Amino acid sequence: MVRRVEVCPYNEKWPEMFLEEANQLKIILGNNIVDIYHIGSTSVPGLKAKPIIDMMPVVKDINRIDRFNAEMHKIGYIQKGENGIPGRRYFQKGGDNRTHHVHFFQVGSYEIKRHLAFRDYLRFHPESKKSYGELKEALAQQFPYDIGSYIEGKEQLVKEIEAKAIDWYEGYFKGKQ
Repeated sequence: MVRRVEVCPYNEKWPEMFLEEANQLKIILGNNIVDIYHIGSTSVPGLKAKPIIDMMPVVKDINRIDRFNAEMHKIGYIQKGENGIPGRRYFQKGGDNRTHHVHFFQVGSYEIKRHLAFRDYLRFHPESKKSYGELKEALAQQFPYDIGSYIEGKEQLVKEIEAKAIDWYEGYFKGKQ
């Protein structure tokens, strides 16, 4: 079965869905977990998104995550290893009708800042949020059964927003110290 690329309006239930799942992960991971962040488009109020909750647990030791594969499987997750990003442990839930993605990173990973900067930049910059949402919606209509082309179509704008986001994020938090 080929998965349909679906982009829909923001759903007010997404933060609650994140919290429910985060609580389950905290129980499984115990004292290895430092924090869990809601990332991706479902974490940005008002942004059109694929209805999949992206979660980013930050852990003390990424290598310990492999020990939790069986427990993650019990709550519906399939482990995908690093899945193209060194230092990550990636899990998916929901099969062809995915509901959650979990991206584990170890404290100190650059990927943590990259994801949080992108999320927060979109939260504080409505013009970028709007153009990103409109592009995603157009690409989903253009490539309804081709996730690769959908992702490729977003790539340039994501890189542009990400570069601005990192600069903004570093400046924002530099001023908070």
